[in-house]
Amino acid sequence: MLPVARAVVDVLSGKTGGPAALATVIGRSGSAPQVVGARLLLREDGVQVGTVGGGAIEEQVLDACRACLRDGSPRVVKAHLVRDLGMCCGGAMEVFVEYLAPEARLVLVGAGHVAQAVAPVAAGVGFRVVVVDDREDLLGHPAFAAAERHACDVDELDVAVPDLGERDYIVILTRDHARDERALAYLVRRPHRYLGMIGSVRKVHAIVARVLRREHELGRPPPDLSRVRAPVGIALGGRTPAEIAISIVAELVADRHGGSGAPMNVVPQAIARLGGAAAGPLAGREGDARDDG
Repeated sequence: MLPVARAVVDVLSGKTGGPAALATVIGRSGSAPQVVGARLLLREDGVQVGTVGGGAIEEQVLDACRACLRDGSPRVVKAHLVRDLGMCCGGAMEVFVEYLAPEARLVLVGAGHVAQAVAPVAAGVGFRVVVVDDREDLLGHPAFAAAERHACDVDELDVAVPDLGERDYIVILTRDHARDERALAYLVRRPHRYLGMIGSVRKVHAIVARVLRREHELGRPPPDLSRVRAPVGIALGGRTPAEIAISIVAELVADRHGGSGAPMNVVPQAIARLGGAAAGPLAGREGDARDDG
């Protein structure tokens, strides 16, 4: 079991770089080849760790693991080893297959006040935080205690995070516009799922225009800006670093789960279904009485 446990940790921590399917024997009868609790892990790159018994039953489970990796949905494999699979051992097995995805990585380019507010909130909702800044004193801030830290300036991002991939989230929060611009110009051509940059509307217009003009002058096609969010975050109206952090992380969560960021309020529709404003006060008083106990 230890090799499988280690492999699970490697997947969830992002060490192996991709998802995996984990198969667990949850039921058996007769002379089935494995006990309840036996596990097999199949990584996206085809590496297998552990076994659920070998032979035809294991091949059927591996097929389920491959299907799980394709669609991300859990499933249960049930088979009678003789009747269904023609195996010489008797009995039956039931195997649960689940999808394991690595924690999403969030790279914060900059370690100032907003980054210090973002890091713990992002970690609390399941992001693995990486912080890049050339100011080592800021990297020592308690907010980054659990984060991976790199003492590099924006011109050294290829050294700090050379392995950027299509699952990575990046937020640019440096201390000046010139650094933000250099970071954006570099990162927009690197793999990413989400790339955000802090700043005013005026600043964003100016930086995007300069980046595109420079690319044109270099004779290169315009970069893909479809996953760039600037100004970063959802419009909550907050001004403090903590409020801005909530805005930024809310947008990250919405992107991760496919949410729109729109309010979920359905009270107007509920009132309309009850026949309009006349039903509202009665429904409200009844609700208040129940809520107060």
